[in-house]
Amino acid sequence: MSGRSESDSVQIARDYYNSTDADLFYKEVWGGEDIHVGLYRSEDESIAIASRRTVQHMAALAGALTPSSRMIDLGAGYGGSARYLADRFGLHCVALNLSNVENDRSRQMNRDAGLDDRIEIVEGDFASLDFPDETFDLAWSQEAILHSGSRDKVCAEAARVLKPGGRFVFTDPMQADDASSSSLQAVYDRLHLSSLASPAFYRNVLSASGMREVSFEEYPEQMARHYARVREVLVEQAETLLEKGMSEDYIERMKSGLTHWVDGGRNGVLTWGIFVFEKMPAVQD
Repeated sequence: MSGRSESDSVQIARDYYNSTDADLFYKEVWGGEDIHVGLYRSEDESIAIASRRTVQHMAALAGALTPSSRMIDLGAGYGGSARYLADRFGLHCVALNLSNVENDRSRQMNRDAGLDDRIEIVEGDFASLDFPDETFDLAWSQEAILHSGSRDKVCAEAARVLKPGGRFVFTDPMQADDASSSSLQAVYDRLHLSSLASPAFYRNVLSASGMREVSFEEYPEQMARHYARVREVLVEQAETLLEKGMSEDYIERMKSGLTHWVDGGRNGVLTWGIFVFEKMPAVQD
């Protein structure tokens, strides 16, 4: 899907999320907990409240969850989703993430919440999971798979480690099925990618991995609203962020990059939504 190798994509993402600029951005602007696209009820709603609503809604789509359930979050960020699920359902979580900066913060937040015995933080690449087949009842991911140079492998790995009947609940910014590459070049350049996945891509690769689609809730307007809201807060807090150590160059580049997401969501070349897939039982010979 990309001219870059898988290892290049992993290192680019790791370096970015380990940077002081990115850590300040996601902690101070995005809320430092659920650093994902939100489901908004108003134009000026808090980013943190809308982002937590996404987690809650995804959890409602995840099937029956109990204290005996095991889940893996692919690209867990600061671990907000894992903390919510561990606290709400008592289940055990693996929070897989490639940034040691985010992982260190996540471990401290788990300790502060009294949930460190239920959440295991693992540094790793979600295209190559170090877990046996059929380990988890739930696989989860939010706005992470787009960074992979091997999205098909990520999907295959998610399917592999799920038990039959287990669900893969995820979100990702995507290009619309009918979008042209030329209309998205500015977004590709910003992400150091040559493409984005599309809904059709996920349907095809997950079906080939033994998964059946349960539902897809598509909300391009929420993606546009979210990135517009993030940009608004970034502009409002720019002076404070500079004082805390964020570079002026990063702020300007992020303002431009966020605008691309907003415009793409509004003009129909980008989309976002919540996918739910379920692993089919193996066919017996």
